[in-house]
Amino acid sequence: MLQVQGIIPPIVTPMTPDEEVDHKKLKEIIDWQIECGVNGIFVMGTTGECYALSDEEKQRIVATAVEHVNKRVPVYAGTGAETTREAIRHTKMAEREGVNGVSVITPYFVMPNQSEIADHYRRVAAATSLPVILYSNPATCGGLKIDPDTIAKLAQVPNIVAVKDSSGDLTNLIETVRLVPDTFAVLQGRDTLIAPALMFGARGAVPASCNIAPKLLVEIYESFVAGDIEKCQSAQARLSPVRLALMIGTAPGVVKQAMALCGRDVGPSRSPIAPLPPEKRQQLAKILGEAGLLA
Repeated sequence: MLQVQGIIPPIVTPMTPDEEVDHKKLKEIIDWQIECGVNGIFVMGTTGECYALSDEEKQRIVATAVEHVNKRVPVYAGTGAETTREAIRHTKMAEREGVNGVSVITPYFVMPNQSEIADHYRRVAAATSLPVILYSNPATCGGLKIDPDTIAKLAQVPNIVAVKDSSGDLTNLIETVRLVPDTFAVLQGRDTLIAPALMFGARGAVPASCNIAPKLLVEIYESFVAGDIEKCQSAQARLSPVRLALMIGTAPGVVKQAMALCGRDVGPSRSPIAPLPPEKRQQLAKILGEAGLLA
């Protein structure tokens, strides 16, 4: 079974000025991320504007990523949906296109209880031979999260292999690590907490800020693996202001704005997300400049 670990960026979906998917730039971003040493490529996540894309666009993005990565690193696709039936349909599409694993976010409009969440994931996992990564992100799902006890139960399903915890609650992550078997990977989804999460047993991270500073993210992980905790903590300290700056506007539009300021223009986000006003753009540029990331 796939070993899920390291820095796995949830890459943005580049757009043309008229908000069409730009597959040429998608390939360029994939190459850049892999050259910087990431441990996987994750398309169709929240940062990839999965919510804004048609089924046909999703399929083409997944197909482009799998073909272009060409087995250099594992490819993951976000296949979550509001209903179990839809999540299964998206997961089967991703499997046909040849991804190495899928990430399935909790439903983001309804509020299922923990029993219903567990049933949802079991049914998705039963419908595919792919490794399944649970995705708990209360901030974008009305406060809904997957409890550590529920994760521990789901970890017994053979092809449910990991969880991305974006709760920002380190206690929650530590308790999850305590309850799950060693073969199950806990991934940090809050970029400001990657170093402490690794120190408490996380196997890696799925950081949106990797779209902006992949070498810095890789440094956090590789320093930890090498046992250089001081270097790991220093890299985390340099990253944190960059991640916090992404809160000055609407996600994931700020990520794309930051990439443009750093010399990698990936176009706009789909409406209604608008470009940052000039004063916020200047504020973002100042923070990126202080981090040494400006073009």
